Amino acid sequence: MTKRIPVYVISGFLGSGKTTVLLHMLNHFKNEGMKPGIILNELGDENVEDHLFKGEKVVELLNGCICCTIQDDLKSTLDQYLGEKVDVLIIEGTGVANPLEIKDVLLTPIYMEHFELQSMISLVDASHYLEYQSFFSSSKEIRGLLKEQVTSAHLLVLNKMDLVSERELIKVESKLADELEDHVPVYRTSHGEVPLEILLEKRMQMKEVGEGKVRGHDHSHGGHHHHHHHHHIEAVKVTYSEPINRIVLEKQLKKLSKQVVRAKGIVRLDETPGLYEFQYAASTFVLNRIDNTEVKPSIILIGKEIDERKVEKFCEALRGE
Repeated sequence: MTKRIPVYVISGFLGSGKTTVLLHMLNHFKNEGMKPGIILNELGDENVEDHLFKGEKVVELLNGCICCTIQDDLKSTLDQYLGEKVDVLIIEGTGVANPLEIKDVLLTPIYMEHFELQSMISLVDASHYLEYQSFFSSSKEIRGLLKEQVTSAHLLVLNKMDLVSERELIKVESKLADELEDHVPVYRTSHGEVPLEILLEKRMQMKEVGEGKVRGHDHSHGGHHHHHHHHHIEAVKVTYSEPINRIVLEKQLKKLSKQVVRAKGIVRLDETPGLYEFQYAASTFVLNRIDNTEVKPSIILIGKEIDERKVEKFCEALRGE
């Protein structure tokens, strides 16, 4: 298997400081002699910050946000990077992009062969967060989007701390505590200044199942920083090339539904030749035949705190054991 490109996703509402953090990471990678790739998404038809990235390998997705009108463009952009020699990839969504949609694309079998999601970094503007949360000064869509950006975070950067009072800060942190998982770290800062060791830590916890055995897929350095995360497995990749019974697959996915909120993959069926792509969400199973015969069959289970023993039983059931 070829070495996968590590990917960092930066999200946050308009003006939260995303580009400052991106440039900080970019300078580090360049100083380390690495070749970074960048995907920038802007709402308009021109990137007004284009001058900040002169000489870099940048692909711009304009006139929309990754999560809706140009999600297909994100896929085609990732396709470009499949043949491009880059050492790391940074994706910055627009201030109105739902990072869960970006994550969803990266956790697709074909892209998981080539890209390895490291961390979802979300920025919050401490000076405007309460205003955006207010029923009187923001829309339902903005409040929903802010929630997605916070709840998707592996690391939350609470930026512009210098612009808020202690009283307001307490209110902001109380609101955020209601949205965040207990294990998600919050880094408080001003001017987007975050130490690189915090930004670059691998926080996306992934497990792989091959030949019926669950094994970790954590390439972190040293490993001692990550033991407290292992109870929060977010995705499991099941490599399974043998033909599967469609009814058994659907039934077993429903058994996992309390921990697995989404599943997708490419499988062979025992009832008919060829490869099939499936999507599973909200107890709904959708199956479509695909023509791409080069894709390796695999099943991706996405959720929170996925139980390894239940995954083992899932695999046993697919094998008819």
